[in-house]
Amino acid sequence: MRIRFWGTRGSLAKPGPSTLRYGGNTPCVEVTGPEDTTLVLDCGTGAHELGQHLMAAGSPVRAHLLITHTHWDHIQGIPFFAPLFVPGNEWDVYAPQGLNQRLEQTLAGQMEYAYFPVSLAQLGATIRYHEVGEETFDIGAIRVVTRYLNHPGLAIAYRLEVGGNAVVYSTDHEPHSSHQPDPSSASAEPVHHEDRRHIEYLAGADLVIHDAQYTLAEYPAKRTWGHCPAELAVDWAAAGGVKRLALFHHDPLRHDEALDRLLAVCRRRAKDRGSPLEVFAAAEGQVVELLGSAAASPAMAPLGKRVRRPSAATILIVDDDPDIVHLLKLTLGPEGFRLLSAGDGRSALAMARAEMPDLVLLDWQMPHPDGLDVCRALRADGDQRLRDLTIVLLTAQAEEEDMAAGFAAGVTDYMTKPFKPSHVVARVHAWLLRGSRASA
Repeated sequence: MRIRFWGTRGSLAKPGPSTLRYGGNTPCVEVTGPEDTTLVLDCGTGAHELGQHLMAAGSPVRAHLLITHTHWDHIQGIPFFAPLFVPGNEWDVYAPQGLNQRLEQTLAGQMEYAYFPVSLAQLGATIRYHEVGEETFDIGAIRVVTRYLNHPGLAIAYRLEVGGNAVVYSTDHEPHSSHQPDPSSASAEPVHHEDRRHIEYLAGADLVIHDAQYTLAEYPAKRTWGHCPAELAVDWAAAGGVKRLALFHHDPLRHDEALDRLLAVCRRRAKDRGSPLEVFAAAEGQVVELLGSAAASPAMAPLGKRVRRPSAATILIVDDDPDIVHLLKLTLGPEGFRLLSAGDGRSALAMARAEMPDLVLLDWQMPHPDGLDVCRALRADGDQRLRDLTIVLLTAQAEEEDMAAGFAAGVTDYMTKPFKPSHVVARVHAWLLRGSRASA
């Protein structure tokens, strides 16, 4: 595979004298695989220059656009991406399953006449839209494995595997827990199961392109914004035995010299933990070549039918604070869910057994019994549906030992208060979509 960076900046395009070396355009990465299969990862402002490059070849363009999510900095290049305007070109566009509307409708929003003179429907190329969840499919000889990311908006990562090589594109992702292992303890695992799962997803990759918008010092003030401290990206890549790590989605406030300093910190961190990980900061125009190894590629799964969770999924909200219940209902109501609520553990158990919800949002500190006892009771229930129920603990108990106790009691996910409503919506949709595939 051949990887070329066309846009590396996060959140806001920032071209100018202070970003000349690492670039100021928002995310866009080109991947060329066997038989000249072309994949484009995200379509930020960097896509404009890529489009000119593809058009210069003079032949029809048949390629694939893989979008992590539809926040503006990842799609704002679409109206200026020349290959989409040309009849005879063909594009398959992949993105996470939509929440309230289809992918095509979401992308068309930024091209309404109030914002842009050409609508999405007027593009000349043949465009096919594919909404993906957590799954495995193939594009030509390239195996694609997807995973949900932790972001205030449903976002997805792409792992590309071919010829014994693997590239992971994982941007707009933040830790599920602020409690991470000491980097000097190479064998220690994160306390949050989703952080462990993220490391497993990165494991063994030849190249990981990872969100690194913040530093550890900056992160406490940016928590719930959906981005990762660069130092933690190093820890995760090292723990997963990754060969090369590209720091990506650079903060628009971080100029070239500041990125140099951050890169030095990250390289020293990898060295101090005894890791052979090679760390670099992604720069516009940079090319990385991965030569196929003798190892066999993993078996590839065909692009199958997606399973969509009905919008009328039932969610049980359990909290003794009526203000929290009210806020969660305001947050989740517009998504079309059927919402139930209970104010104590005894009522929660009775309602869960009577209604068989698809997901439970569960507080810890409440009476008769508390949230962990509710979880234990459901996990021990005689009905398999309740034993397998998705339970998200949403609690103010934020210490590392609290989180460990929650997972030991059997919770599926652990989120701490105060929470950002958009984060709750994204996590709820991710778990419902995971569950819909598991039950298909």
